[in-house]
Amino acid sequence: MRVQRPARFNLHPATKFLLSALLLTVPAYGTATPAVVASIKPVELLVKAVAGDQVTVSTLVPDGASPHTYQLRPSERARLEQAAQVFWIGPDMETFLIRLLGGQDLAKRTVRLAPDDSAETPSGDAPSGGHGHDHDNGHDDRHHDDQKHDDGHAAGHGHQPQPEDSHGHDHDGKDPHLWVDPELGLAMAQTIADALGGLEGVDQAQIQRNLATFRQALRAAETDIRQQLAQAHSVDLFTYHDAFGRFVEHFGLKLAGVLTPSPERTPGARHLAEVRTRLGAASNPCLLTEPQFNRQWWLTVTEGMHIPTGTWDPLASGIASDADGYIRFQYSMAEAVLGCLPEHAQK
Repeated sequence: MRVQRPARFNLHPATKFLLSALLLTVPAYGTATPAVVASIKPVELLVKAVAGDQVTVSTLVPDGASPHTYQLRPSERARLEQAAQVFWIGPDMETFLIRLLGGQDLAKRTVRLAPDDSAETPSGDAPSGGHGHDHDNGHDDRHHDDQKHDDGHAAGHGHQPQPEDSHGHDHDGKDPHLWVDPELGLAMAQTIADALGGLEGVDQAQIQRNLATFRQALRAAETDIRQQLAQAHSVDLFTYHDAFGRFVEHFGLKLAGVLTPSPERTPGARHLAEVRTRLGAASNPCLLTEPQFNRQWWLTVTEGMHIPTGTWDPLASGIASDADGYIRFQYSMAEAVLGCLPEHAQK
């Protein structure tokens, strides 16, 4: 599904001008552009925002897949080895990369976008305080079709969801989905710009100009979004897993419940009952599903209830990969929330 900028948002002329300026960025040199690898689509969008066409960027986790259950193909490992720069959020998010990026050569070309206090540096060992969950441990390099189980998890990865009381990957108490917060997205764009500016064949001055333009465009879009979301402050949002909190907090929305802390954990019966109770008590509930996971658990929890539903995508599937893609991504999340309003809600 291709996600367009929501029609309900009327961009300010200044915002449109700034986005146009981002799209007009051209390479500063006629030589081959450096190859950059992003772990997930939102990181790719941030690279595009600050680099334009000065680098060639590819993403490891494809649309429709989840970094929580992903395994690398051999060809993707080769891409990492050949990359001039590798960008990832960090070991609290892309657990499948922890061991690989801990290698001496790749570590020198890898940039973690999560703040230093959110996770340890990549290594063959588990992050401090984590559970040592590593998708490369005990698996081969086969990549399986991203089918879906009835429990809402990607199929074929040889990784079964763990019960709620087990030591599954639960982000160690932190929400690693930093990019959904535009303020943190801007901070990551700054980190990316600093790293790309040091690559051979890249015009550092142009990178900084792109960053400045992106900052202005994002601020303008943030103002638009905040104004539109003011009418949704009373909505009680329920999400499949703990990925929407930073967006909710940034824009003053209300997150009333989460079905599971992480897709790798099967929600227990007690927790499901608690979520159902919260849904029943909410005055204006709305379910936000995710395209990477099916709705089986929600169908179970909401049986006999009439709850408005919408879809949001934390991994920006379907968003065109260009210089204004990250801003369109922010609008798409706001659009999902606005879809919960009575005049737009689907039941």
